[in-house]
Amino acid sequence: MATQTMAEPEKVLHGQYDGERGALLRLAVVTALLTTVTLGIYRFWARTRIRRYVWSSISDGRDSFEYTGTGLEKFLGFLMAVVLLAVYLGVVQMILFYFGLTLLGEPQTPEQAMLQSLAFSITFVAVLPLIFFAQYRVRRYKLARTRWRGIRFGAEKGAWGYAFRAMGHWLLTILSLGLLLPWQTWRLERYMTDRSWYGDAPFQQGGRWTALLPAMSHIYAGLFIMIGGGMVAGLLGQPESGGAVAVLGFVWLLVGIVVYRVKAFIYLTENKILDGNIWFELHIRATPIVSTVFLGGLMVGIITVLIFGGLGAAVMFMLVPAVMLGEGAVFIAVVAIGALYLLAYAVSASLVLVWILQPIIHQVVEAVTIRNADELDYIEQRGHDTGADAEGFADALDVGGAI
Repeated sequence: MATQTMAEPEKVLHGQYDGERGALLRLAVVTALLTTVTLGIYRFWARTRIRRYVWSSISDGRDSFEYTGTGLEKFLGFLMAVVLLAVYLGVVQMILFYFGLTLLGEPQTPEQAMLQSLAFSITFVAVLPLIFFAQYRVRRYKLARTRWRGIRFGAEKGAWGYAFRAMGHWLLTILSLGLLLPWQTWRLERYMTDRSWYGDAPFQQGGRWTALLPAMSHIYAGLFIMIGGGMVAGLLGQPESGGAVAVLGFVWLLVGIVVYRVKAFIYLTENKILDGNIWFELHIRATPIVSTVFLGGLMVGIITVLIFGGLGAAVMFMLVPAVMLGEGAVFIAVVAIGALYLLAYAVSASLVLVWILQPIIHQVVEAVTIRNADELDYIEQRGHDTGADAEGFADALDVGGAI
């Protein structure tokens, strides 16, 4: 690989995002309508169209990203995953039934209720590896279907390795009462990053997990306030005051989780290296992104309430005449109401995309700088990753639903 001389100026690339809120909203609403008409089947093509729009809006000012995935491969992957998931859960239920545990039926005694709760817990634990497996496969699929400057990204196989590591790290995080969350975040991200490629150039995750500890400060504060509220309610006999303090702590905890995720993303991005000598800078603070999350969420919440409030009034307007006309009219009205609720839900999801996700993507992309970018010219094409599935398990388990 050629090297730069000291006399040559360093080439730097800056991210640019050209997506528009109006254009994305129109696309999201149109695809939401088609998804509703097809009873949800079109959602695979809808997500593909939205990704193509967002990917093509990201560039370095000259070369845009490309998304090459298709709705058909996502749909077929979903069908295959549903079949495999049904077989897997069927085997789990047979094993539970063999030991006298079942999820079905109304418990008649406290012992039966306890056994049924145990069966639910075992089923959830049995599904956990598939959830983490799906998270890795989502990332691998997106990389395999992304190109920039004609060079495709990719990732190595390793979904089961990630799944078992994720379960172990989550167990450690829970046992440590959250203290080892930074260790989990850094280790799992390093596992995925170190198996990712751009062309024939590998990525590498640098940094230290202890650098993420300061980002946990608001989480610790929220937990401390919640515990304090519980003590005020229990020990001092002031449930109202203690409850108010506990609610404040819970809200603080939620804010702290968002702040932590944003700060962790910034730190991990700035410590990624490509091909050993291309690195990234992310000139952004956590505050604007956190503000976008909560202000955008507030806006989406208000609009959603108005949509479903108006829908509730429309339901009453449709049902009353239908009841007077007979069973056939009632059936038609119920079908129409169901379709309207599906449409309202799809439109609400579109608002999240337009008011929260796209502004965050815009902020992050515009803040990215690629240093020593001359070395990108020496990266060659990597073989097509035929092993990356089409997010089938992620769609079946509703994991990684964002673009």
